[in-house]
Amino acid sequence: MDSGGSVSTWIDRLKAGDPDAAGQLWVRYFRQLVAQARARLGGATSPLADEEDLALSAFDSLCQGVRQGRFPYLYDRGNLWRLLITLVAQKVIGLYRRERRLKRGGAVAPDAAITDPADLLAAEPPPDVLAQMTEECDRLLARLENDTLRAVALLRLEGYTVEEIAVRLGCVPRTVERKLEMIRRLWGAETRA
Repeated sequence: MDSGGSVSTWIDRLKAGDPDAAGQLWVRYFRQLVAQARARLGGATSPLADEEDLALSAFDSLCQGVRQGRFPYLYDRGNLWRLLITLVAQKVIGLYRRERRLKRGGAVAPDAAITDPADLLAAEPPPDVLAQMTEECDRLLARLENDTLRAVALLRLEGYTVEEIAVRLGCVPRTVERKLEMIRRLWGAETRA
């Protein structure tokens, strides 16, 4: 494996603040991000942004989040791709929300990223996008070995901290961390397969 050209190496370099690494990742993932944004838009057009704008915004959020240390579990291509897909989905949902706000006569917030999980639930993506997201979530949850792992995954996706999950499940935070790591391994193997 070429140590200068692997995605994992570029991620490490990006975390270290190397702008060339961001460029390498951009070249590698831009077309895929545009395709994801296009699929999530479901053929809809918007006067506010197109799929390339959404891809650019998602990648910018990735770079800012890495600089701010918001993605501690970002370490390989599988983690990166899942994160990029999530960021694109958030950008599409944000776009729908801004357009709805405009239609109601409200002001448009400047490309604000969705940071509250409740905002994701309040948004109304097109039915086909919602169905696709639901199927993927159900498929990944079904890959987990037991109900406890599924409960931990769902609570984490709902935005609960490790400590809050531990309290809800009546265990110590380290147990939750181990279960989250197991979930990451299972889902990571799923995306690499």
